[in-house]
Amino acid sequence: MRRLVVGDVHSGLKALRQVLERAEVTPEDHLIFLGDYVDSWSDAFETVDFLVALNKTHKCTFIRGNHDELCRNWMLTAEDNSTWLMHGGAATKTSYLNAGKERWQPHLDFFANLQNTYIDGDNRLYLHAGYTNLKGIEFEYFDKMFYWDRTLWELVKALDPKLKPGDANYPKRLLHYKEIFIGHTPISKTGFAAPANAANVWNVDTGAAFKGPITLMDVDTKTYWQSDAVQGFYPSEKGRNEI
Repeated sequence: MRRLVVGDVHSGLKALRQVLERAEVTPEDHLIFLGDYVDSWSDAFETVDFLVALNKTHKCTFIRGNHDELCRNWMLTAEDNSTWLMHGGAATKTSYLNAGKERWQPHLDFFANLQNTYIDGDNRLYLHAGYTNLKGIEFEYFDKMFYWDRTLWELVKALDPKLKPGDANYPKRLLHYKEIFIGHTPISKTGFAAPANAANVWNVDTGAAFKGPITLMDVDTKTYWQSDAVQGFYPSEKGRNEI
């Protein structure tokens, strides 16, 4: 069984199908999705529908992203969040209204059952964004940090690469996990980029909401596969490229 982590999807269903095919994913593989399934391209409803069905045939772990929580809040309250609408929510709103509210309940269940974090049997941590508590995720004060925080990636990017675990100045919050896999902060918004590593953190958000691809990576071997640029599947759409 391979453990395959999937970066931010942002409604790019056509690209998601492609990268799953390129990686030759089978039901024996464990797919760990890092969140942000919606917002950007026009296939929001269709993407979540696909994931709900995929979960019935494959071993999947679905992490909660900030965009997923924003979408769920709109579905439950009908309150328009202007910032959400500007950052891809408008396309999601249109997709869900076109699908019809009578078809929403399985998706509301999907969003409600997303996990904030997941730790595998080798002490690898998976979450959408980050955490701030020096003692680890179980001591985090605010659950929203798991899908909103950017300081974890900022920390490791600024870290002196010569520092090693055990050094006096090595960040304590990194010591609790063998590796940490995140999305949330695009490595690039303008084109193709490989998954990025700093310290023991891997970022696999390769800008699917903008001009990049969706990335899928084997967490054990670090082999990775990418779709074509998601924008190419939706040539008449702008995604979030004007933000």
